[in-house]
Amino acid sequence: MKIGIFGTGSVGRTIAGRLSELGHAVCIGTRDPSATLARAEKDNYGNPPFKAWLEEHPKVQLGTFAKAAAHGEVLVNASSGVASLEVLAQAGKQNMEGKVLIDISNPLDFSKGMPPTLSLCNTDSLGEKIQREFPAVRVVKTLNTVNANLMVAPKLLAGGAHTMFLCGNDAGAKETVTGILRSMGWEDLVDLGGIDNARGIEMTLPLWVRLYGTLKTPMFSLKLVR
Repeated sequence: MKIGIFGTGSVGRTIAGRLSELGHAVCIGTRDPSATLARAEKDNYGNPPFKAWLEEHPKVQLGTFAKAAAHGEVLVNASSGVASLEVLAQAGKQNMEGKVLIDISNPLDFSKGMPPTLSLCNTDSLGEKIQREFPAVRVVKTLNTVNANLMVAPKLLAGGAHTMFLCGNDAGAKETVTGILRSMGWEDLVDLGGIDNARGIEMTLPLWVRLYGTLKTPMFSLKLVR
């Protein structure tokens, strides 16, 4: 499958690397590919510059957001939540029309320091806002409640099959995304229904951030016990 990914940060890289490993043809998009390749410094998390990562993943293509959108049959929004609408606008509605968009971004607001708050909650969500802005795109919200390493390899946690939630308005899109999630090792998937349920999924993040502060590690997840 051809997959386009928006975002070259640690989340975008992790998703791109895993999907490429699984045999998908991946193109990762950025605002300015030349500028991205020219960066020589490590990022805020100590990761090597993107050029070094790309050399280790020669099957992954790099292009603009528009190129990644045109390339992919399935798209992944791994951009920062505050920039997501701008990123998707640059990707181009015509390049995304009718395609599945896996939205893993979060509306985190760091303007008042840590812990961050949510810029959207209760009566709206980033997932819904994206769906309203791009009505021809089939948005599925998922994977935003765990660390990037767990997104692509949930079995790194030895505590059993933890739970991943998803939601979206299009049943076929959710079926496609479910297949991708299962290929990465997810077993316990809970479909919450329409995209309005992204409100609940995104509002998990304040709890996640506080658990991270308490546990001093992002390597944890939630498990729904029936």
